[in-house]
This record gives sequence, C-alpha cells and structure tokens, in this order.
Amino acid sequence: MEKIIDETLQGTAVHVAKKETNTRNLYIESYGCQMNFSDSEIVASILAKEGFNTTQHLEEADLVLVNTCSIREKAELTVRKRLEKFNAVKQNRPHMKVGVLGCMAERLKSKLLEEEKIVDMVVGPDAYKDLPNLVQEIDEGKNAVNVILSKEETYGDVAPVRLNSNGVTAFVSITRGCDNMCTFCVVPFTRGRERSRDPQSIIEEVNDLWTKGYREITLLGQNVDSYLWYGGGLKKDYTKASDMQKATAVNFANLLEQVALAQPKMRIRFSTSNPQDMTLDVIHTMAKYTNICNYVHLPVQSGSNRILKEMNRLHTREEYFELIDNIKRIIPDIAISQDMITGFPTETEEDHQDTLSLMTYVKYDYGFMFAYSERPGTMAARKLEDDVPQETKKRRLSEIIALQRQHCQEKTEQHLGQVQEVLIEGLSKKSDAHFMGRNSQNTVAVFPKEDYKVGDFVMVRMDSCTSATLIGEAVGYSEN
Repeated sequence: MEKIIDETLQGTAVHVAKKETNTRNLYIESYGCQMNFSDSEIVASILAKEGFNTTQHLEEADLVLVNTCSIREKAELTVRKRLEKFNAVKQNRPHMKVGVLGCMAERLKSKLLEEEKIVDMVVGPDAYKDLPNLVQEIDEGKNAVNVILSKEETYGDVAPVRLNSNGVTAFVSITRGCDNMCTFCVVPFTRGRERSRDPQSIIEEVNDLWTKGYREITLLGQNVDSYLWYGGGLKKDYTKASDMQKATAVNFANLLEQVALAQPKMRIRFSTSNPQDMTLDVIHTMAKYTNICNYVHLPVQSGSNRILKEMNRLHTREEYFELIDNIKRIIPDIAISQDMITGFPTETEEDHQDTLSLMTYVKYDYGFMFAYSERPGTMAARKLEDDVPQETKKRRLSEIIALQRQHCQEKTEQHLGQVQEVLIEGLSKKSDAHFMGRNSQNTVAVFPKEDYKVGDFVMVRMDSCTSATLIGEAVGYSEN
C-alpha cells in the first residue's frame, strides 16, 4: 500500500522471546495509531512479570488481547470481526480468555461485555497497571472492567518490551491525552486530558535504546507540541504551578533539544503535531540538530475556514499557510504530511474545492485521507447532522487521493540525483537482495544489499522512483 493513503486499519500480532519462568502465553493484536502499538509494548512488559510469554500464534494463546482504535466506525467493525475469529479458536481452547484494550474499550466500557459474549475483560488506556488484578479476576471466572481515566498516569516508570521490532526503530511515548476538543474526535473521551512524562525518564529510555542497538526513535503523543513538564499534573493546571515550577518547565522544543543532545547519533522523529500548538521554536530546534529528521506530520483536516470552525480547529486556513511558509523558510528541504477528512457535516462543494486548493498550495509529501465517520459522543455527532451523501463523500475522497498521488510523485522525484543518508531498517518487501530504509524526509528507499547490514547509516544515490519509493544504490557509509 502506498504511503499516501491509509484507508484500512492495520493489525499486528507481537512476539517476545520466551522466558523459562513464564508458563502462560499472551497474544496481542494492535490496531490504529502508533500510540496503541506503543501501549501494547507496555502491556507486554506488565504481563511478562505476571508469568506470560508472548506468542505470535493465536492457537497457542491462553490470554488474547486486542488493542483497539475508535477513530472511525470501520476501525471498530474490524475489531468485532477479529473477535469472531477469536471465538472460533476458543472452541478448541475453552480456557482461553479474551480482553479488549484501548480506545474502543474506553468508549463502550462494560457494554462490550454485553455485545461481545466472548469478551472477559475490558481495559481502558490508563488502566494497564491494573492488569495483574484484572487477570486474576477473569481467572476466577469473573468479568473484569477498568476504564477509569487518569489525571497522572504516563507509564513513565514502565520499561516497554519492544514487540515485533526490527531492532532499529522504536517509539517513545512522551504525552498522553488531548485537550483540543475537535468536534469529530473521540480521543479526549477515550484517552483523557493532556499530561506529560518526566523528561528524565524519556532521556533514560532513549539512552537505553541506543545501548541496545536502536538507531531511530519517534517521540509519540496525541499532540506532541503540547508537551509541558512542570513537575507533573495536567497541562490545564499549569497556571496553578509555582514560580519555581514555571521557571524550570520543559516544553516540547526544550525536550527535543535534550533528546538530540543526549544521543547525537540517534535519529529523532516525532508525531503527531497540531497546527494551533506548533511553535517556530520547535522548527528552529529541528534546524539546529542534524539528527532530528526533516519531516513534520501536520494534520489540517480541511482547507475550508468554515469547516475548520465547525471542527473546532483553532486555526484558519491563512494561519496554516503562514505556518507552512515559515517551516519551509527555516528548513527548505523539509517533508510535510497531512491528515484530511472529507464529507464533514455541512461540507459544500465550495468547501471541498478549498481543501483541494490548500493541498495545491502546500503540496504535501504524503497524506492520510478519510471520509467523515460519525463517532458517538463527539460534539459533531450531538450537534450536526451527517448530511453529506456517501456517494458524494466517496467522490470527494477520490479527488483528494488523486491530487495527493500527483503531489507525492512530484515530491518523490525531487530526490532524484541526490545522495542522501538512509538508515537501513530491513529487507525490501519485494526482494531479499535489496535493503529498505528511509531518508530524513521519511521517504522509503530501496537499494542492493552489498556488504551493509541492518542498522547502518549509508549514503544512497537516488536513481529512480515510483510514486512513493526511491530506488538507488549505496555509495558508502554516512560520516555523521
């Protein structure tokens, strides 16, 4: 699938090396955003201490957990279909227990137990430390539910087990929750208010990853630009902090610099940003340190000021353009990607054309585009009628995708003839004789293996491309 579009929910089973002291098998599937995959690593770490090995084989599982997404209806339907599969397996393993984790668990709570009879346990994103108690309850034949949202929990004291890892790239969670009440989004209801993780624990995790051979990290949060550490607590309570706390507070630009300095050879990415919260000091920090990648994921959702207001996106089209212009001025070779929703309630053809014209102005390198899906409990679901016909949504989405494909081709071609640093992440999907990796701009490159190995930084001459993949030849190791 091309990077420019991600219309299907991706599920991944995860595996950890077996420990002799553990006697039961845990099988986890993760769906949705990168944060869910990161959370599954936390879950595996917590349950490893409770006697669970993690298996890649569903048929061997004693405990099955599915870490869910609620951002779109299609995401939840995918999970329900997987539960049917689990039910079929359970016919041969009647002792097998099934738990639902994540945003779908938080949204539906105990209702899931009623709707899906196979489910024994429902656990929200802030309750994973309670898993040992919940597992004990289901072992005793009870149903177990914990979906209480926390004002403090960041899992900063849990060392994640790296699951399904290539041994080169890893996620590092820095914030949880979101205070931006976009009318289409369930995240504030399923993950709670914004709170940030102690920067020292983040640095320690990054240092540990480097010593274990990892060479690239992605700092994760629902809204990384809102990162603010002032000693703990919700971001909304920062105004109540003492003068000393405010004087020593660490914002996202500060954290980014600390991470860059802690491991100067570690590549650094981050996701996701919000245009209303991104400040230029972040971009200046990126420009200052060569190990911070020249790539920003900057979701806009719509190009229409009227629709942006209906979405409660606290920026205008013009303010977004100004931010884009400044980013490109400070880092001319930066790559920018987007999230776009088409068919939001009341969207007119003029609004749609505004979105297309915004895309033409920015010319994104990649994009993730979706038709609007009403989510129960959101302000849009409560206040606005989902009045754009499905056929109109599909047609507009097709036009957005076609335009993004065109821009993706143009942006990929701009790399041709250049020699760029690429971190080797593994084998090409199409050829065992080729490696694949990404450049600083997050564009995938493939090239002959020769004598290089996974984890090497190599210089690659970009000779040709598809719409989203560069094809080249390594010309030597990177000197950085």
